[in-house]
Amino acid sequence: MKRHELEHLIRAAGAITGADEIIVIGSQAILGAWPDSPESLLRSCEADLFTLRDPQDADLIDGSIGEGSPFHETFGYYAQGVWLDTATLPDGWRGRLVEIRNDNTRQVTALCLDPHDLAVSKLVAGREKDLDFLTEMARHDMLDPITVESRIAALPGEAADPTSLLARWLRIRMAADPPTRK
Repeated sequence: MKRHELEHLIRAAGAITGADEIIVIGSQAILGAWPDSPESLLRSCEADLFTLRDPQDADLIDGSIGEGSPFHETFGYYAQGVWLDTATLPDGWRGRLVEIRNDNTRQVTALCLDPHDLAVSKLVAGREKDLDFLTEMARHDMLDPITVESRIAALPGEAADPTSLLARWLRIRMAADPPTRK
């Protein structure tokens, strides 16, 4: 998904729900901070969106511009309506959201996860596709390792085992930039 396609989804979600703010989580949130992200990070044809207005907006988004909808069939990409509890995020994430708001969104504001918060949510999810995405982010120097580690420490206490997440993060960093042997 390209940035202009995400902006189209933001515009459509705003029109469908009547919300003037849309939260973008999941991999395509990277397009907030990095609008020209490497192709290896833009393979997904869906964006996870929600509003803070009403949890039922997720159903409106899914039904109107979700997977298998006429929108999806026409444009080749879609939105997945989700809710706040879809991702596990570090404390303070709301204060770090990255804004997208322009003529292409028809002035609907999208608030995208900060790349480091996105990285931590993917570490917690731990699926192979999430770890591959993080490896690509690390390979392209899109993450500060110290910031990721501090965000892991800022996860809610019951969210995950920080030691396991740090070990996972180290493996990702090693895969992204393997040491050279002499």
